[in-house]
Amino acid sequence: MTVGGESTMIEFRDAGRGHALAQALRRAVDESGRERITVMHVCGSHEQAIARYGLRDLFPERLEVIMGPGCPVCITDTDEVDEAVALARQGVRVLTYGDMLRVPGSVMSLADAKREGADVGVVYSVAEAAAQAVASDAPVVFFATGFETTAVATAAVLLGEPPAGFQVLSAHKYIPPVMEIVAEMPGSRVEGFLAAGHAATITGWGIFDDFVAEHGRPVAVAGFEPLDILAALCRLVEMIARAEPRTINVYPRCVTREGNRCAQQTLWRVFRATGGLWRGIAHVPNGNLRLRGTYARYDAREHFDTSAASSPSTAAARALAGRCRCGDIMSGIATPADCALFERECTPEAPVGACMVSSEGTCRIWQQYGVRSGNGDAAVLGVCPRIP
Repeated sequence: MTVGGESTMIEFRDAGRGHALAQALRRAVDESGRERITVMHVCGSHEQAIARYGLRDLFPERLEVIMGPGCPVCITDTDEVDEAVALARQGVRVLTYGDMLRVPGSVMSLADAKREGADVGVVYSVAEAAAQAVASDAPVVFFATGFETTAVATAAVLLGEPPAGFQVLSAHKYIPPVMEIVAEMPGSRVEGFLAAGHAATITGWGIFDDFVAEHGRPVAVAGFEPLDILAALCRLVEMIARAEPRTINVYPRCVTREGNRCAQQTLWRVFRATGGLWRGIAHVPNGNLRLRGTYARYDAREHFDTSAASSPSTAAARALAGRCRCGDIMSGIATPADCALFERECTPEAPVGACMVSSEGTCRIWQQYGVRSGNGDAAVLGVCPRIP
């Protein structure tokens, strides 16, 4: 950005400001008089930033920041993966995002089906999938995953009337309802939430007001740079300490109270919210996004047999999967370090659970950045590059 002919820096990774915010965060925790404060963020991108920049080394010891069910790949239920596998094994061309290929279903993953000869491909966007359908004489199914942000993109393509052979198998999820589930879990220690800034650009920050009023837990909408996260945590801890729960927008450069109304109209014109299972979490009322009846011509569930594949998994594979603690990790009950499989039987090269598959999964993030405990390991904020 240039002002008066001189370049000024927007330093969202400035080490000096970062350490000043860390000191303010420590003071806020100390002044609270609380033995421990636990907050949750519900976004894989937040966990990536926290791990990448070593922010946990800057957090006070009495502040616990845990990741909740904020990875869309991780919470895609086994039944939904099974549906995509069933289509692929029937000879239908299935396209999806790269992270979804190795996510295990109850029997196999899409990568397993591809190795068997199924026509499974990776795309970077729903628009790319629709474009491939234009050039195809056979039906193409896009296995659609992700939260509000990617669901809006899927809706926009369907509103643009893609080719008749293009179908969508929707596994899209909607974040606000799962925050209700976490808040109501028996014994939940979560006292406040960091909300994902990119999703809030769609929904607006005002959507959290009813949640705050009902559950008495504050929400701070945060961006994804180190200073965004530290500033939001400061505000969140202050509200918890003062017992003054409300919604605070700490990402005003991108998020408004009302959000993107055009995107909201696009989303809800094509999708409806319905209850469904989130892998490892629970049945989440209104947590799944499915196509409305007016768009049934694009709904793969209306046109194909999506019954699960029938090949049995081995007893050893079932036993190994039964030891996976992805559900506990996504619920904030455990950390990857608490799972006996972490970096032993479960690695990025041979993942047992979805949390190790996705680049936004907690286990994969901790493995990639060398995090070994909830308090982090290496503070790297001091060597972060600055953003011009």
